[in-house]
Amino acid sequence: MMRAGITVKVTPDDRRRLEAIVSDRNAPQKHVWRAKIILATADGCGTSEIMRRSGKAKPVVWRWQARFMAEGVEGLTRDKTRKPGKPPLPAATVQRVVDLALSAPPGEASHWTGRMLAKAAGVSLRSVQRILEAHQLAPRRIRTFQLSNDPKFAEKLKDIVGLYVDPPAHAVSSRSTKRAKSRRSTAPSRACR
Repeated sequence: MMRAGITVKVTPDDRRRLEAIVSDRNAPQKHVWRAKIILATADGCGTSEIMRRSGKAKPVVWRWQARFMAEGVEGLTRDKTRKPGKPPLPAATVQRVVDLALSAPPGEASHWTGRMLAKAAGVSLRSVQRILEAHQLAPRRIRTFQLSNDPKFAEKLKDIVGLYVDPPAHAVSSRSTKRAKSRRSTAPSRACR
């Protein structure tokens, strides 16, 4: 049974155009299912049957029936315009975020966080994330070398560097131990021999 107040009148010319949309293999699928809804309505099918045939929900069926009654076939092949989303951030704001990310962080912080940048620039965290991604910036990954305050730092550094440059004779590298372990694990056990 159809919804009360819905009388979809499909003229022979409209039917021909709708059937052409359905049979056109290159037609967008949204136009095809919209045309099928109207053809099923014109054939006297109820809303439940149209929903079953098209796989669309009741409000969708009703929306396209109403659109066809108001605008005809052209209404089915044209989407309504939507208001645009939020306007993009001004270039000055984007540049301010980039400049902040490239400058030293405030206070005792070692690097800028997204939230700190957002608060300092007066924009949302997601906006900061988008700007950093667009400019390929990652303030948290900037590595700086800082000298230690330890009075014996130079002596310890020489010891550490010396071990890497000239290791003791009895030292075993991690690479050779890994190879030995992998050989042991792949060798057949005595029980299998």
